[in-house]
Amino acid sequence: MTIRALFSILITASLWSGCLSQDTPSLPSESDDSELMPEIISAVDISYYPLISSLNHTFYDPSGDEVDFIQSLKDAGINTVRLRIWHDPSHSGSSLQEVAEFSEKIKSEGLKLWLCPHYSDTWADPGAQDQPRAWDGLNYSELKDEFYRYTSDIVSDLNPDFVQIGNEINNGFLHPHGEISQNRTQFLELLDAGSKAIRENSGHARIIIHYAGLESSVDFYGELRSLDYDIVGISYYPLWHGKSIERVGDRLRELADQNNKDVMIAETAYPFTFEWNDWTNNIIGSEDQIIASLYPASPQGQLDFMSALKDEILSVERGVGFCYWGAEMISWDGPESNNGSVWENQAIFDFDNRMLPVADVFDVESP
Repeated sequence: MTIRALFSILITASLWSGCLSQDTPSLPSESDDSELMPEIISAVDISYYPLISSLNHTFYDPSGDEVDFIQSLKDAGINTVRLRIWHDPSHSGSSLQEVAEFSEKIKSEGLKLWLCPHYSDTWADPGAQDQPRAWDGLNYSELKDEFYRYTSDIVSDLNPDFVQIGNEINNGFLHPHGEISQNRTQFLELLDAGSKAIRENSGHARIIIHYAGLESSVDFYGELRSLDYDIVGISYYPLWHGKSIERVGDRLRELADQNNKDVMIAETAYPFTFEWNDWTNNIIGSEDQIIASLYPASPQGQLDFMSALKDEILSVERGVGFCYWGAEMISWDGPESNNGSVWENQAIFDFDNRMLPVADVFDVESP
């Protein structure tokens, strides 16, 4: 999820005809290292943590004892960390250098690494998929070659366990060249190039194709049946994607059956309060934005929402897990910041940086 995506209305993909070239190689989705992969992916996106860490915040367990942030995630049962990458951001956050450094820490702690390159200098989502400024002026052939090289470098240098090809690519990516409504064939060719770059530089990384929401997802993935990838990854937030958790399970089941792929929730989150802990406007702040009748904005409601969603995912035969977005997004810039966190009421730590009950949901090995 991106901050811009949270403010924009989901723009769904157009119905297409045709499919990828039949020359696309049919490669196995599993590798010799597949037994090292978690059976169920229990993940958090903590892309802001390098910034938060630099500000020396202290975190606590539910009893109020000080904890190491990464260790507390492991103790909760989290086995995978997702990190976004921006090509040439205006600051160091989510730069390849920052992600590379943080990735070493993650892997040294025994956690799996899930990379989410946006193929942009800033947020990419259904409302905006601007290509990196450094690639402006390239013709399509040149851009495809640069995209392949860039993806290859990321995979070979960072050795991830999971890689998304773009972020919430409902309308394509690398616009204008990969915009679905204008250049559907080029979009499919770019996806194919990205898949090949990953396969040729990793013997174990699993490829995720990421779509925001349920609407038109069947049509979207139906056009990718010749693409070599492993996991259908869906974003699900009740505000934008409907307030029926059961429908999420039904759609994941349909996608798994239609595409013969594993499926997962690649992004979700839920509030534990409507209160603020800084002066930055929060994304979620009223009952009409959530499933309030079943899951109020409370620590218990947050846990119950995630537990119900987890159960729905794992009821799907090929449901392989979930990722909680913004787990770390406390009010890092202080209580009076106008440019702090828009997500502190959806983090998995409360306003005192104490781990919330929702952490229990990440223990996927418990009955």
